[in-house]
Amino acid sequence: MWKGRFQQETAAAVQRFTESISFDWRLYRHDIEGSIAHARALEKAQLLTGDERRQIEQGLRQIEDEIEAGTFPFRPELEDVHMNIEAALTERIGPAGAKLHTARSRNDQVALDLRLYLRSEVDVIGRLIRDLQRVLVRLGRRFQDAIIPGYTHLQRAQPVPFAHHLLAYVEMLQRDADRLQDARKRINVLPLGSGAIAGSTIPLDRAYVAELLGFPALTHNSMDAVGDRDFAAETLFVVALTGVHLSRLSEDLILFASSEFRFVRISDGYSTGSSLMPQKKNPDVCELTRGKSGRLIGDLTTLLTILKGLPMTYNRDLQEDKVAVFDAVDQIKLILEVYAGMVEEIEVDLDQAKAAAADPALLATDLADYLVLHGLPFRQAHEVIGKLVAYSLARKRGFAELDLSEFQRFSDKFGPGVFGVLNVDRSLQSRTAAGAPSPDNLNRELTEWENRLDG
Repeated sequence: MWKGRFQQETAAAVQRFTESISFDWRLYRHDIEGSIAHARALEKAQLLTGDERRQIEQGLRQIEDEIEAGTFPFRPELEDVHMNIEAALTERIGPAGAKLHTARSRNDQVALDLRLYLRSEVDVIGRLIRDLQRVLVRLGRRFQDAIIPGYTHLQRAQPVPFAHHLLAYVEMLQRDADRLQDARKRINVLPLGSGAIAGSTIPLDRAYVAELLGFPALTHNSMDAVGDRDFAAETLFVVALTGVHLSRLSEDLILFASSEFRFVRISDGYSTGSSLMPQKKNPDVCELTRGKSGRLIGDLTTLLTILKGLPMTYNRDLQEDKVAVFDAVDQIKLILEVYAGMVEEIEVDLDQAKAAAADPALLATDLADYLVLHGLPFRQAHEVIGKLVAYSLARKRGFAELDLSEFQRFSDKFGPGVFGVLNVDRSLQSRTAAGAPSPDNLNRELTEWENRLDG
């Protein structure tokens, strides 16, 4: 494509070093879509005849069909998907194909293709996030009455419904979905028409191209348009954070499925065994998800590192952005798909959960609240209950097994009503503040999420 300036063929090693067709071939649909819109703009500007534009469109559609069928001969010496498609088109239809690149650079062409690709993929990822949210809500509804210990510092803290725990991740995923849609706004801007750096002396109707491709806005600075990859970095940040959220859920499920906890059972279809120990059932989907979150963070770091030292405007370094982008998109889609299938088949061991939630220490804060409601300042109540806990542990007797006189050793605020506090159901029913896990609140949240996700 630059034979007019160069007198020597590109070295074979350099061809291997600079080619990107081995990975950017995946942009072919978007490249063809953008080229068809560009050809129509050239026709509108009377730089192509109607017959030439039709030849271009027909030739591009034929190439698209061949790529989808796996019969298109990609040539590494042509470097990338853009030149492979343009060269094939020109070979097939002649001079009309050679006119297609008028008023266009590979710089604004690849910027367009990447935006078209990510715009499509964020919609897919958004749907997969929604699917996972649905199965989490369904699991919560199935086991709405299951109570487990809630944990801070991985130490038992207070009783919570299992469904409330799941809804915490539904909330996280919703923030991810919202961020993804917000990132889509910045993806959905047309860069085509910016040329290599400073547009072109051949004026094309960019608004017309934007309309053809479904872009609601145009870039306003041709230099920024060809060098900008903020939209890709922002998308990879959302993907990485989604991976982090699923890594946290994975850690919970790995613990909850262990013999030490036994709160949940992950189905055989989403587990693996050991090559040596026949008794093993391993939560490998969760473990791989936890591991792949590091890969997603790595993809984001790769892209940011590529960008951090680049001068204006387009630099060949940006060829490497697609490796990170494609990998992150592929991995998060795979994670979300398999995770939804796994969650759908999770079962809760209700007896084990109930036994763990019956730990009397989980109601220590309720006892402190009881003293506060009977006139004791909270810091004093906290100290009293701390001493009571130590007393209970030393005697290996739960709160409910103590006599009223023993409670009153620590505070005269204790009365017969204290024993009514020592009930998990009563504890949850008392937690009625917005966001707290009372049964009524939980039922309302499940219903709202069901309506929201199915609407």
